[in-house]
Amino acid sequence: MRAKAAPTLVGGFILGLVLAAATVGVLHLRGYRFMYHPPATAPIAGQKLLCYVSPTDPSYIRQEPGKDPQGQDLVPVYVPDTTTPQPPVAPTGRRKIKYWVSPMDPGYVRDKPGKAPCGMDLVPVYEDEASEPAAGVIAVSPQTLQTMGVRTATVPVEPLSRTIRAVSRVTFNERALVQVSTKINGWVEKLAVRATGDPIKKEQLLLEIYSPELVATQREFLLALQNWRALERSSLLDVREGARRLLEASRQRLLLWDISAAQIEALEQSGAISRTLSLASPVSGIVTKREVTAGQYVTVGQTLLEVADLSTVWVEADVYEYELPWIKVGQPATLTLTYLPGEAYSGRVQYLYPYLQGGTRTARLRLTFPNPRLRLKPEMYGQVEIKVTASQVTPVLPSEAVLDTGAKQHVFLALGGGRFVPREIKLGLQGDDGRVQVLAGLHGGEEVVTSAQFLLDSESRFREAIAQMLGAGDKGVRPKETAPAMPPGHPHH
Repeated sequence: MRAKAAPTLVGGFILGLVLAAATVGVLHLRGYRFMYHPPATAPIAGQKLLCYVSPTDPSYIRQEPGKDPQGQDLVPVYVPDTTTPQPPVAPTGRRKIKYWVSPMDPGYVRDKPGKAPCGMDLVPVYEDEASEPAAGVIAVSPQTLQTMGVRTATVPVEPLSRTIRAVSRVTFNERALVQVSTKINGWVEKLAVRATGDPIKKEQLLLEIYSPELVATQREFLLALQNWRALERSSLLDVREGARRLLEASRQRLLLWDISAAQIEALEQSGAISRTLSLASPVSGIVTKREVTAGQYVTVGQTLLEVADLSTVWVEADVYEYELPWIKVGQPATLTLTYLPGEAYSGRVQYLYPYLQGGTRTARLRLTFPNPRLRLKPEMYGQVEIKVTASQVTPVLPSEAVLDTGAKQHVFLALGGGRFVPREIKLGLQGDDGRVQVLAGLHGGEEVVTSAQFLLDSESRFREAIAQMLGAGDKGVRPKETAPAMPPGHPHH
């Protein structure tokens, strides 16, 4: 019986060792580098005793040696002793260490060997590994470039173009609007304009007004004319000049009442007093307002008719603030309307109002369009299109290639071989195809990064921080920690 029990005990002991080794392996996978050793009384150099564990039940843990409930000896578990100073890693050959970095956190940089917050030894970085080809240049491996999805494009030099579209409204040409009024009091005896919208021509008779004051003035003019004819040969200079001035005053009064020179000459020749005053149209156009009827009594300054010349019309459009640098007076424009599909009208920018609309934060634009067939009618809505090409030929690049911080704009220049360098640029106009002008900082033919430049910007800032920290260390000042030490019990400690 004893011969059979011995192999059984040996097999159980071996099984316990296997379970203990499995337990240690599980703990090692959880981030702890435990080491199993057989029971020993002498401490192991460089190792620290953590606890005692049952070889068959990993949950049975004690701080003192002894036996588990099955009567087996507890197994000691060791971990690396972090309190014992470790000798620094000596550089091989003639390589010189530039700085030390945490193997788990590249942002934790020191100028001396030591421990990282996670408890691991700092790893040396040598000068031939940390040096850059030039100041500000960063190098990225081809595998990393492919993972980041970095794309580049060549910068062309060409004129930038933009098409500005805006909703517009047709209005009257204010410079061709005329109001017809009277300068005397009287009654309208004859009215040639019967309705609003009637077309009229220049010098066409509009209406006739009877005014007793006009009749009296004509009679005064005829008396002054008769007096001048009687005294024009007088030997007395004062008498002749008095008669002439009286005749001129009467003539001027008739002219101020809009009686034409031809009518005054006819009155002078015939001597027949006209009881009515005829008013003619000063322009050709359309009667847009008729505020008088036949037989109506009118007073001085009263508006009788309003006439608009529609041979040319104005079109008002609102454009956004960022489009203002593209707009210039005299630029050609095209107008289309929904009620006239397939037709387009050509005009030009006439005026840019020097203020913005408060509600929409847009600038108003005025354009002039010929309207020979009167197809364009005031208060119509349409769409104005202005195609503009920048006069200055500069390098252009996609807007997504620009890193804009608000105060400055940068791009990443591709130097080839996985090397990139940031460069400050100055931007100009922005086209409607997503490209912008480069006024300074780039030349045609250079290659810039058009995607994933934010990752390159992060790498560039990281290396700049390292350079600043190392510069502070060279002056005898210990670099500031970039990652605070984690307290014991932290999940990542």
